[in-house]
Amino acid sequence: MAFELYGMLAGNVSPMTGENVKPAYGGEEEAFLRKVVTPIYNVIAKEAGRSKKGRSKHSQWRNYDDLNEYFWSADCFRLGWPMRADADFFCVPPEHLAFDKSNDDKPPNNDRWVGKVNFVEIRSFWHLFRSFDRMWSFFILCLQAMIIVAWNGSGDPSVIFNGDVFKKVLSVFITAAILKLGQGRGWNFFAEGEQRADSGKLINKGEGAHGDAVLDVILSWKAQRSMSLYVKLRYILKAVSAAAWVIVLSVTYAYTWDNPPGFAQTIKSWFGSNSSAPSLFILAVVIYLSPNMLAAIFFLFPFIRRFLERSNYRIVMLMMWWSQVPSSNLVFLVPYNCQPRLYVGRGMHESTFSLFKYTMFWVLLIVTKLAFSYYIEIKPLVGPTQAIMSVKISTFQWHEFFPHGTRNNIGVVIALWAPIILVYFMDTQIWYAIFSTLFGGIYGAFRRLGEIRTLGMLRSRFQSLPGAFNASLIPEETNEPRKKGLKATLSRRFTQVISNKGKEAARFAQLWNQIITSFREEDLISDREMDLLLVPYWADTQLDLIQWPPFLLASKIPIALDMAKDSNGKDRELKKRIEADNYMSCAVRECYASFKSIIMHLVQGERETPVIEYMFNEVDKHIEEGTLISEFKMSALPSLYGQFVQLIKYLLDNNPKDRDQVVILFQDMLEVVTRDIMMEDQDHIFSLVDSSHGGSGHEGMLPLEPEPQHQLFASEGAIRFPIQPLTAAWTEKIKRLFLLLTTKESAMDVPSNLEARRRISFFSNSLFMDMPMAPKVRNMLSFSVLTPYYTEEVLFSLHDLDSPNEDGVSILFYLQKIFPDEWNNFLERVKCSSEEELKGNESDELEEELRLWASYRGQTLTRTVRGMMYYRKALELQAFLDMAKDEDLMEGYKAIENSDDNSKGERSLWTQCQAVADMKFTYVVSCQQYGIDKRSGSPRAQDILRLMTRYPSLRVAYIDEVEEPVKDSKKKINKVYYSCLVKAMPKSSSSSEPEQNLDQVIYKIKLPGPAILGEGKPENQNHAIIFTRGEGLQTIDMNQDNYMEEALKMRNLLQEFLKKHDGVRFPSILGLREHIFTGSVSSLAWFMSNQETSFVTIGQRLLANPLRVRFHYGHPDVFDRLFHLTRGGVSKASKVINLSEDIFAGFNSTLREGNVTHHEYIQVGKGRDVGLNQISMFEAKIANGNGEQTLSRDVYRLGHRFDFFRMLSCYFTTVGFYFSTLITVLTVYVFLYGRLYLVLSGLEEGLSTQKAIRDNKPLQVALASQSFVQIGFLMALPMLMEIGLERGFRTALSEFILMQLQLAPVFFTFSLGTKTHYFGRTLLHGGAKYRPTGRGFVVFHAKFADNYRLYSRSHFVKGIELMILLIVYQIFGHSYRSAVAYILITISMWFMVGTWLFAPFLFNPSGFEWQKIVDDWTDWNKWISNRGGIGVPPEKSWESWWEEEQDHLQYSGIRGIIVEILLSLRFFIYQYGLVYHLNITKKGTKSFLVYGISWLVIFVILFVMKTVSVGRRKFSANFQLVFRLIKGMIFLTFVSILVTLIALPHMTLQDIVVCILAFMPTGWGMLQIAQALKPLVRRAGFWGSVKTLARGYEIVMGLLLFTPVAFLAWFPFVSEFQTRMLFNQAFSRGLQISRILGGQRKERSSRNKE
Repeated sequence: MAFELYGMLAGNVSPMTGENVKPAYGGEEEAFLRKVVTPIYNVIAKEAGRSKKGRSKHSQWRNYDDLNEYFWSADCFRLGWPMRADADFFCVPPEHLAFDKSNDDKPPNNDRWVGKVNFVEIRSFWHLFRSFDRMWSFFILCLQAMIIVAWNGSGDPSVIFNGDVFKKVLSVFITAAILKLGQGRGWNFFAEGEQRADSGKLINKGEGAHGDAVLDVILSWKAQRSMSLYVKLRYILKAVSAAAWVIVLSVTYAYTWDNPPGFAQTIKSWFGSNSSAPSLFILAVVIYLSPNMLAAIFFLFPFIRRFLERSNYRIVMLMMWWSQVPSSNLVFLVPYNCQPRLYVGRGMHESTFSLFKYTMFWVLLIVTKLAFSYYIEIKPLVGPTQAIMSVKISTFQWHEFFPHGTRNNIGVVIALWAPIILVYFMDTQIWYAIFSTLFGGIYGAFRRLGEIRTLGMLRSRFQSLPGAFNASLIPEETNEPRKKGLKATLSRRFTQVISNKGKEAARFAQLWNQIITSFREEDLISDREMDLLLVPYWADTQLDLIQWPPFLLASKIPIALDMAKDSNGKDRELKKRIEADNYMSCAVRECYASFKSIIMHLVQGERETPVIEYMFNEVDKHIEEGTLISEFKMSALPSLYGQFVQLIKYLLDNNPKDRDQVVILFQDMLEVVTRDIMMEDQDHIFSLVDSSHGGSGHEGMLPLEPEPQHQLFASEGAIRFPIQPLTAAWTEKIKRLFLLLTTKESAMDVPSNLEARRRISFFSNSLFMDMPMAPKVRNMLSFSVLTPYYTEEVLFSLHDLDSPNEDGVSILFYLQKIFPDEWNNFLERVKCSSEEELKGNESDELEEELRLWASYRGQTLTRTVRGMMYYRKALELQAFLDMAKDEDLMEGYKAIENSDDNSKGERSLWTQCQAVADMKFTYVVSCQQYGIDKRSGSPRAQDILRLMTRYPSLRVAYIDEVEEPVKDSKKKINKVYYSCLVKAMPKSSSSSEPEQNLDQVIYKIKLPGPAILGEGKPENQNHAIIFTRGEGLQTIDMNQDNYMEEALKMRNLLQEFLKKHDGVRFPSILGLREHIFTGSVSSLAWFMSNQETSFVTIGQRLLANPLRVRFHYGHPDVFDRLFHLTRGGVSKASKVINLSEDIFAGFNSTLREGNVTHHEYIQVGKGRDVGLNQISMFEAKIANGNGEQTLSRDVYRLGHRFDFFRMLSCYFTTVGFYFSTLITVLTVYVFLYGRLYLVLSGLEEGLSTQKAIRDNKPLQVALASQSFVQIGFLMALPMLMEIGLERGFRTALSEFILMQLQLAPVFFTFSLGTKTHYFGRTLLHGGAKYRPTGRGFVVFHAKFADNYRLYSRSHFVKGIELMILLIVYQIFGHSYRSAVAYILITISMWFMVGTWLFAPFLFNPSGFEWQKIVDDWTDWNKWISNRGGIGVPPEKSWESWWEEEQDHLQYSGIRGIIVEILLSLRFFIYQYGLVYHLNITKKGTKSFLVYGISWLVIFVILFVMKTVSVGRRKFSANFQLVFRLIKGMIFLTFVSILVTLIALPHMTLQDIVVCILAFMPTGWGMLQIAQALKPLVRRAGFWGSVKTLARGYEIVMGLLLFTPVAFLAWFPFVSEFQTRMLFNQAFSRGLQISRILGGQRKERSSRNKE
């Protein structure tokens, strides 16, 4: 193989024969594809087929990682070259063995199947423990030590220095050894990994081979086929060593005591001898900890670690091999090698400074957390616990199985401590939220975020903006080093651009104007606003000052005029007042200079010129001397101003007919100046006019005829008017002057559009941030952008825009109301006055403009493409600024862009700019279905083609399916697949040909088969990545947007690849921030956008620095393309396990010595889901993805490769966040089931005097911590900080209050349920899948049945269960507890119940409209009663939905089924406890018989139901009457039993309620178990009954949810309130929802009447 490669490189010619060398696999056409690629592809395809679309267990098929890692071992040489078709690698078990549900632990019985390689993904919560075991061990040992200290003596931490207490604390080492045996950690004192290929020999067998003792053996069992003997030997040694340490430490510990406690006494009795020898235990501990001493040294001195890591010395390798056998369990700091030598996870150390920063962060956090836990939760609970343990309880309120066996009331202690322990393990997440908010805020402030956040701030700093533009966006000609350090961070100064004449001002003008023009093209600003914001394109060389945009100078001239008029000759004071406002001073100087230059330009007459020159010279002289006001009379200035404005108007019109008017104006102006202003110089001016005056440089002039003086400007040629030729520069100058003179009102609100303000503020702010120097475009790194696209909206059609939804609202109407200002700007741009005129005009161009306008405001491909093509536009402009000569620069970019002049120089400069831009930038959209759409004539394909025509440099990649006949047989047709890249056909130069839009194939690459084998989106990206070019690759999702001003900073960003950010390695991924642009749609969209914004800014800022664990989250990150192309691409694509494909790119990058950074000076737009159902589906997908990540080898390796503190960062910001939310919900369950036990057993009443029961402060604190997480506190804190930083803390506070009023806690509590349900279910049973959310505008009403289907299992069932628990606690526990404590403890739980049950209806548009409610009820009834069957979709029938909803249980395996059954047993507790609390049974005995009878009642009820259903089937046709009689008898019997029970044993209403509370959960529990055991139940013939029972429960649940909603819908104000609450955000943007929901219909009906 290597020889062939050499041959190819050497020119394919054999040195021996001189002939071309043929490869071993044959050199014919397509040989490499057929003989090398296809066999490997076939294996991948077969394995993907065996995954049963991801439903099989991961252990039963090889994913991409397994196939890839096979080539990491020496085994791959067995394949031979050319590859042998019979090699083990190509063996796949026969299909009938591929999926064996009954037997979980046997791999398919085929000896030649290679099996899993290095790692097995098994569904289990133990993965969390296995991957992050150092963290769990640390927390468990701390908890043990804290409880020991609190339990002994006063609880003061100084007690630890007491001899006995210290001895007890030392027992943590035994716990550590036991943990190691169970969880088993071979703590390797070597740092990040000695994995490498060693001297030509690859070593790699079995992941986890020196990891966990018991747990690792269990979880790695299925990888045993690919393990070597060494690895198996290591497993045995590890288990023996771990067990030995448990025995040694336990025995030596027992001998440290003279009077040993119970545990030590037992051990001593086994070994005899009563003497104590404490030194033995100390010695054992020292030996046990010896590796840790080394570990600490390596942690502090990373260079030693790096040396050993790369060493090939035998002795070092032997030490390393042994180090992989467990020796100690307390090395928390250092990563250890719990894998064989792999090719990932090496060299993941950070620089010393980075290490110090994140270590300090976590040390502070852990100290705070442990102190809080000890003083607030553990210590105060110890006293009450000891008191409870000393009380003896003898009377119980149920049948107690162990009346004398419950020593120390152990059940009560567990019920009290369990929630506290759970919160202890969860509250680190809360502390992380607090610390990340503080540190993220500080880092953000140091990065200069939010320095310019309003227009006022922008005005105040605008003078330094041209300097900032030139410093940041223009390559520097001199290579001065940029200042670094704290001083440079705190203050950044740019050289101010003072004059208009220089290149700096010209460059600033080109860049600034391009940005403002893009605002106008996007309809964010009106024409007037654009004029006010533009800087002159053509620098006026006569002005020796910089010309600011008119919006800064507006209204300054009229104000200055008033000041001058009222100055009363006080020159100095006026000067002071004008110069106090810098912009006023600029405006005055500029207007005077322009006035002077225009007058001088217009006046040409030989007699007139000296007069004018003399006047201006006089004025200039007085200005210099500072005597202008004392010499001249300013009161007449306003009339001169009026005449000059009139002159400007004539100049704007430039109409020859106005010549006489202009002459009169000049004469009037001269009169005002001579008679009213320059009174002192009046005579001198007249003498100039009257006499023949020969001034310097003037010939003697002919004396004037004695005509009236006003004839001065009347002669032919005295005034140049009209102006010919009219240049763009002149027009611009006149227009600008007119604006400056006439804009009376202040332009403080320009631009008025909020989005334009935000963008202009952020952009200006970013120029003051620290970014690399911009290189010239020729020298910058080239880059590509890649967007995967499937079948989303490309461009809204007119039909889409105009067709109304069920409420009569069309997309266009909706957009006009949400963006009213942008709609008006659009009409102004297309020169139409109204929508009617626009649509009445039959022009195709206007129709296209309308479609584009709407599409740019949705989440469409058109929007994304426009945004990304700004990169090319920006590069063209920047290339022009780099290459233009001074004269070109002064003429401006606009001139060459619009140039019709065929002069070669200009043409070539423009062509050069385009060529350079095309060299540096490529944009590929991977439209997976484009080929199919094109053949089917889909409008989508047309729209994509239209995009390619609009942007000629856009490229589209797609997978083409072609049917080709097979050569051998005539009839057989074979499907062949190609990866294609196309572009739009260039427009033909000859005008005679009709213009047609066609695409042209650039590349076509044959594939071995269908490309989409794994997850769709990553496969789509991976097939198109070969068509990208350059060093950088930006991955952009289909719902993203970009802005012209941000595109200008791209070349700065790419320079980040060239500098080491941590001092150790270059970046492999550059993270960017995003702006969520969908926040204005509804209050939910606003919550979601705030949550996302805080994650993509403050969250990722902290992850990148100081924590160093930022990954890739599907955002607009820029990848080092070559780095990732050679390391497996930018996304992993295995089915299901890589559901969240984006983050795996980050994991992969980090494990392979990459470095991910985050940069905040550039941002990209992003759309998010806007309706509750869309948001929930998105969160479900993310939670599913996190569940799958937990099982993955990547997370396992990161957990073991990072040092302790980075591992903590990694855990709490990836899967740990989801596990913490799961614990939050679990805490509520554990607390309530604990209370249920205390209340129903009577223990709570028996202990009612105890403090732990009456007023348990620690428990209140623990549950308060839980409710913090529940109501979204973890989200709100960073959100507040980020809004505060970027928009001011007053804004942050007001937004926070507004969010509370709009029920944000309801939304966050609801989403907590979504995350918990899907994360937990994925870990237990799987069932993760991609959920398309759709990205439309959500102002439609979701039907009740839709909401029920979506939330039934995740929220409604759980909400009802919690409600029953709370009701039982309320009924039976109220007599002996304080009301305040009860309210404090349960209020957040009641809130959770209410939220989980009713949030979907609360956030549903028109959710409380009576007519909608009636329609929903009809629809739900129809759905619930429809029979299912093959081909009936879940939306149409309850049966189909019910079968699909439990689909995951079929593929869960025995472990999952057992867990499901064990969890379902909790529903039987209610019945056991509650039957003893009925009035009927209270007086009687607490015999077990009572419980038995209650089961009899259940069986009777079930038997009756079964009888009725069988009867209905068998007799209803023939014996209708008999059947009705039987049903009547059953009903009468039921009523009579009820009456008897009420009359005789005095059954009360409460008893009936309690019976329902007792029996309903039992039935549900039986249902859950039946579903888990579906095959058995089906065989037994009970499945039909189970289905009937399930339908009954669903109907009851539906009624329970529907009744309150329907009741509220009676009151019209509820609907009003809901609309206001839901859409308040849009109200403030002028959206009248009431008009949206009602207006259009009225308008239509009124039109119909007409």
